[in-house]
This record gives sequence, C-alpha cells and structure tokens, in this order.
Amino acid sequence: MARTTTVGKILLLGMLACASLAQAQQAQQSQQPSSSAPPKLERIEEGTDTPITVTPQQRGGAKINEKREGGRVTEVQVTTGKSSYTMKGAVPGSVAQTGDATGSTLRPPQWKVLEFDLSKKKQKEGEDADAATADAPPPPLPAPNKK
Repeated sequence: MARTTTVGKILLLGMLACASLAQAQQAQQSQQPSSSAPPKLERIEEGTDTPITVTPQQRGGAKINEKREGGRVTEVQVTTGKSSYTMKGAVPGSVAQTGDATGSTLRPPQWKVLEFDLSKKKQKEGEDADAATADAPPPPLPAPNKK
C-alpha cells in the first residue's frame, strides 16, 4: 500500500510541474506586445566590386600503384602530395566468413605516418669516414731500400 502512495505522489508532482511551466509560458506571451507592423529593417552597405577568382582543380596529382597476384588486386598504394596510404584486399583463401570482424572484404586504409630507418645512422657514419679519407692527403711513399 505504501508503494502506491509513493508512486501517486511522484505522478502528482510531475503534473504540477507541467502545469506551472504552461502557466509561465502563457504569462510570458501575454507580456509581449503583439503588433501587426513588421520590424524595422536596417540598410546593409554594399561590399567591394572586386572579382572572385576561381582556380581549377589540379588533376593527375594522385599517383596510384596496384599490386596484383593472379589477376586479383591485392594492394593499392595512393600518394597525393605529402600524403600516402595503402589499401589491402582480403585474403581469398581464409576460413573467416564475410561479415566477421576478421573476414570483411573491406579493410580500412593504412596511413603512413612516420618511417624509421635504424640503419641510417650507421650509413651516415660510414659516409663520414669515407669523406674524411677522401679529403686526407695520400700517404707518403715508402722509402726505397738501399743495399
């Protein structure tokens, strides 16, 4: 029995809140003057007469490389400006079904963010050593042996 009165009280509070909101809206609308005259319009100054220049899109900026195996495209590399990404196709011999998380035929593009060349430091050291030996004068000739 106590539960019914609690639910009833909550419903009564909700109805009173709705009624008070409706009454507040009516009071606010009655305070606004209702006039049939349109609002005053302001004149806007005209802009400059400089012409607009439209530049055409550059075509042929994208470089697309496709890798095929047996007539089927397995990988597509797209390079446009500084950006490049790779799209790879699904493996046809996989056991996963289409629609699974691992078997979807659509794979997201892989963006190349940074490349690290760990052997670059070793190559640079080798080049520095080669440059140092190239700039050095040739070693002196050995003294002739006198008998």
